[in-house]
Amino acid sequence: MVDPDEGATGPLPASLLPLTAETTDDGRLRVGGVDLCELAAEVGTPAFVYDEAHLRARCREARAAWGDGTAYATKAFLCRAMAGLAHGEGLSLDVSTGGELHVALAAGVPAARLVLHGNNKSDAEIEAALVGGVGRIVVDSFDELDRLQRHVRRLGVGPVDVLLRVTPGVEAHTHEYVRTGQDDSKFGFGLASGVADEAVARARALEAAGVVRLVGAHAHIGSQIFLLDSFRAEVEAMAAWFVPLGLDELCVGGGLGVPYVAGEEAPSITEWAACVRSACNDAGIPGHVRLTAEPGRSIVATAGITLYRVGTIKHLPGIRTYMSVDGGMSDNPRPVLYGSGYEAFLPRATTARRPMVATVVGKHCESGDVLVRDACLPADTAVDDILAMPVTGAYGYSMASNYNKVPRPPVVFVADGRARVVVRRETFDDLLHLDA
Repeated sequence: MVDPDEGATGPLPASLLPLTAETTDDGRLRVGGVDLCELAAEVGTPAFVYDEAHLRARCREARAAWGDGTAYATKAFLCRAMAGLAHGEGLSLDVSTGGELHVALAAGVPAARLVLHGNNKSDAEIEAALVGGVGRIVVDSFDELDRLQRHVRRLGVGPVDVLLRVTPGVEAHTHEYVRTGQDDSKFGFGLASGVADEAVARARALEAAGVVRLVGAHAHIGSQIFLLDSFRAEVEAMAAWFVPLGLDELCVGGGLGVPYVAGEEAPSITEWAACVRSACNDAGIPGHVRLTAEPGRSIVATAGITLYRVGTIKHLPGIRTYMSVDGGMSDNPRPVLYGSGYEAFLPRATTARRPMVATVVGKHCESGDVLVRDACLPADTAVDDILAMPVTGAYGYSMASNYNKVPRPPVVFVADGRARVVVRRETFDDLLHLDA
């Protein structure tokens, strides 16, 4: 099916590609100096490809904009190589489960540079954090304070630095599934209800008993946020409560959005930090307070491209064209979960016009296994072509599954003309390793 609307069929916007992306004279795409079509032939498809220079640049920008204590939100994408890279560029790491903690430590990240999150930390996770010497624990509930009291005394590890997670009552302009700052939330201590005040009182009592050191407060209002006014509203909601406490640290969480499709725009990490600092100054938050943040998506999303191979093309006259690839909802569930939009293109013809409109679908036994509802592609797209989806560096690999027993793709870092596999492709035998 060919779309007569010429305005929507141009080449993929270069802004959606990683920093080192370049197109050869014959239209082929290189990232990190590596030809993506050749890489697909070498490592197979599907495959997650990351521009290492892009990752490093965004980590450095975050460190420069926010300062020491800025933590990379590992839930966006984590493996040992990524943990080591973020740490090497001066970031702390935000981990929210025992598994993320384990990977970060295995990568050689010092425990003191880790911040432990989670709304339901288990006894085992708390014990691992205390024994390992995790630098910060963000406390999310009264039950967690009880657990901390019990384990600190049992282990004899001395006071642990904590921040209280506060729900500020701010509804960010984003998908309802990724809003976290509204009053009706599973996360944190509510500000409007007075529960946050109770949490402070309880933490102060535990501080006096030598169990914790209350060093700051934390808030997070959601994910994929484009409007800086949402973060300003977060600061304004927190300030009157935070200032009288005399705490030394305020973390505004993460959530900065990134463009996924043509026409979208988002603030930079630098602009985000400047907005928050301005809002804090206007709200009377003292200059000595350390402001920190937890960027994730804004560091890794645009660094990543997923490569697929086209397996079938079905033209349904007068309805639509279905184009099936060898991955799907098992390597990118975001379109199914959130209705997330993506672009698609052919890395053999990066600058070509894209007049063919097709629905790119995966290989899973679900009608909802859709990657791109109305993808614009070159008219000569054919079976066996390599199809690429940009801006898949966040919440693709990290949310991947083995649905239909499909092995998860490899993760490949590219830089300086070389590719290195940092997570190997799963095999069918891997699918049996946990069977009793």
